Amino acid sequence: MLLFLALAAAAADPAPIERCGYRIVQSYPHDATSFTQGLFWDDGHLYEATGQYGQSRVARLDLKTGRALIQTRLPPDQFGEGITRWGDQIVGVTWQNGVGHRWSIKDLKPLGTFEYDGEGWGVTMVGDKLVLSDGSSDLKFFDPATMTEQKRVTVRFGGRPLAMLNELETIDGQVWANVWMTDLIVRIDPASGDIKSYVDLTGLKQDAGATGGDSVLNGIAWDAKKKRLFVTGKYWPKLYEIALADCR
Repeated sequence: MLLFLALAAAAADPAPIERCGYRIVQSYPHDATSFTQGLFWDDGHLYEATGQYGQSRVARLDLKTGRALIQTRLPPDQFGEGITRWGDQIVGVTWQNGVGHRWSIKDLKPLGTFEYDGEGWGVTMVGDKLVLSDGSSDLKFFDPATMTEQKRVTVRFGGRPLAMLNELETIDGQVWANVWMTDLIVRIDPASGDIKSYVDLTGLKQDAGATGGDSVLNGIAWDAKKKRLFVTGKYWPKLYEIALADCR
């Protein structure tokens, strides 16, 4: 709530930041045991990465049932985080292990690992660069082939750095990011780091019937062909297609 008030105050600055609400288009089943860390849509299916030691996995999901059609588990000593597609691969990171994974998007078979410094939270592709969030206010840009860091951009809301950026998705050139422990998704200009607008999803967790402090909003997927926006949360029994509403 304190973060929300801070964002609201920043939005009252001379250059206001657009706020959007939402409407539910449709809801779907979601595995309530999934600690959702990463989510994306590709070729008719959702792909989801989950966290928690001993429970982390990457899976291809059936949208209508929420069931895993195929999955690959991470080593039990690794805490899975975000995933994204790059070419014929799924690239994923882990929380504090400093180890990333590559899987074949065809069958989710492992293709190798890589190392990086710091924590891993969310990942997405912006053009030919892989973008990583790490819980700070920075987005890190990598060459996805070598995982060498190219640059960093500080994310700012009304000129103020905004930390706790979690799961990421790229939509029409903007990076959308869950803000951990809030009901907000911010929409970021990846070139400048400026937040152009935000989406307030207050009430969606309650609609899903999710309870508990860990059951926070996390997971954004964009079906570019059909222009569908999907969101869910950690341990949520529902996944939603939503549309933005009442933007001002």
